[in-house]
Amino acid sequence: MAEVSVKEKDSPKLPIPGRRNILITSALPYVNNVPHLGNIIGCVLSADVFARYCRLRGYNVIYICGTDEYGTATETKAMEENCSPKEICDKYHAIHKEVYKWFGISFDEFGRTSSPQQTEVCQQIFHTLMENGWLSENTMQQLYCDTCKRFLADRLVEGTCPTLNCNYESARGDQCEKCGKLLNPTELLDPKCKVCKNTPRIRDTDHLFLELPLLREKLESYINSMSVAGSWSQNAIQATKAWLKEGLKPRCITRDLKWGVPVPHEKYKDKVFYVWFDAPIGYVSITACYTADWERWWKDPENVELYQFMGKDNVPFHTVMFPSTLLGTGENWTMMKTISVTEYLNYESGKFSKSKGIGVFGNDAKDTNIPAEVWRYYLLTNRPEVSDTLFTWADLQAKLNSELLNNLGNFINRVLSFIAKPSGLGYDSTIPEVLDADSHLLTKTLAEKVSKHIEQYLDSMEKVKLKEGLKTAMSISGEGNAYLQESQFWKLYKEDPTACAIVMKTSVGLVFLLASLLEPFMPSFSVEVLKQLNILPEEKLTFCDEKGETDKAKRPWDLIPSGHVIGKPEPLFKELKDDEVELFRQRFSGSQADRKEKAEADAKKIAGQLKATKLSGLTQILFTWKRLMWEKNLREQ
Repeated sequence: MAEVSVKEKDSPKLPIPGRRNILITSALPYVNNVPHLGNIIGCVLSADVFARYCRLRGYNVIYICGTDEYGTATETKAMEENCSPKEICDKYHAIHKEVYKWFGISFDEFGRTSSPQQTEVCQQIFHTLMENGWLSENTMQQLYCDTCKRFLADRLVEGTCPTLNCNYESARGDQCEKCGKLLNPTELLDPKCKVCKNTPRIRDTDHLFLELPLLREKLESYINSMSVAGSWSQNAIQATKAWLKEGLKPRCITRDLKWGVPVPHEKYKDKVFYVWFDAPIGYVSITACYTADWERWWKDPENVELYQFMGKDNVPFHTVMFPSTLLGTGENWTMMKTISVTEYLNYESGKFSKSKGIGVFGNDAKDTNIPAEVWRYYLLTNRPEVSDTLFTWADLQAKLNSELLNNLGNFINRVLSFIAKPSGLGYDSTIPEVLDADSHLLTKTLAEKVSKHIEQYLDSMEKVKLKEGLKTAMSISGEGNAYLQESQFWKLYKEDPTACAIVMKTSVGLVFLLASLLEPFMPSFSVEVLKQLNILPEEKLTFCDEKGETDKAKRPWDLIPSGHVIGKPEPLFKELKDDEVELFRQRFSGSQADRKEKAEADAKKIAGQLKATKLSGLTQILFTWKRLMWEKNLREQ
């Protein structure tokens, strides 16, 4: 199937007066590892679906994202791989970009927080906050490692979570992965330096703080109004209220690190900004990389709507920290209108984990040879919108084989294959002439059902209920299959040619409709269906109010004109078999480290066999090829 790549950069789009202008961001993926499927559905894929939907509606939209590159985790990864933080960022930024390209994520700009624009925007916001009196200086106690001779930032410390009934033994210094509670490193029980594993001691160090308590009134006013106007998801509201209920405290915005945005203050010139202070500012700076007129997007709240997508662990930083930062400047910022939050996608019997290498990662998905549109479909039907959901290989197989292959693919292939049959058996690939389709009772009933589904689809998507939108679109495929069966078109072709022409012209219209409605979810599928219909991608059905195509879509027999010649029908999906599923389950069991160890052992075994055995020329070549393939896979782990 045709690959749909990351959107090519055209001339920058700017807000247009009188149009609906939508600015979309997804949480900036951290650059220290390959994104796993939980990361992908939690932010970039969900945002991509909404961005594509907005384009389908004719809205003026840009989708901004990029890699979050500063902070302790990057320094830690650089130590592990014995290179500089910049080299780590260059390496993983390229990997992220390639993964998202394969998944068909249509960014308008995919940037980096290590850009000069990030330093400029971040430091300017800092200066304004300082001038407005929202920053304070204070001495805080911080863990210091005598072995490494450095203060330990949050992620350089691990210990036992102090939260009652949690007791997770691998809690980070900034947050417990198990219970989600935000922490300070000094609160951890039995803390250890992640680098040398020794126990650090507490020392005093001076830092700058954002005075959240003083900004509380402004913040609560924003939250109370925008959470209603923007229909914030319940999990976002709950997480935000929990922070407010606990009581806002001054938040430290500086760190004793080298890799980050330098603090432009003489006393703190050897420090950098805390990654959670500067990372959300990355949305702004990456937009500045996209266009020099970035303020037209970010400082025009009357004409621009900001939608943000993220996992639940990122919520307080986007509903409390970042808004407080912007409100503190006193400038007319475009504040977040709608926040779409996902819970966790878990893997088989446990959690996806970047740090532990557990689960299926973006490059793994590509290596399975299961097409990108299948992965997109599965992740979106399984999107954890209100509670955690579970990825299992058996469920992926079931959804591919029953929903995509037997429902959607079967409907489209039946329709197009019949039309493509030669005259006397079908329509010789030409859409037949039809009169009075709406007087055909079965067709009229179908059109009424499809009309309701279209309205429900648009309503769900406007409310960012993506899973519901996808389910509704797929229902149209189900209606199409039932319509074909009830009409018994194969009999009508001989017995009632007029009725058969109505059924087939209506059905091919449904195929066109499905290619359009499902484009936000499975863009490469849409491209392939349009190719089989012999319709250019840019000619797909849109749902712009001014074009009136939404009403036209409710009369599917009118969507493709009589006399239009379709392309060659081909199967759209391939069955996933039991033995393949079992192979994948075994291949991706355990952690990345386990898989690497197994690959090394297998490679050594093959090398030993080669050395110990006298082989014929052809067999030698085959064994050598196999060994090289193992080594290639090993390098890619």
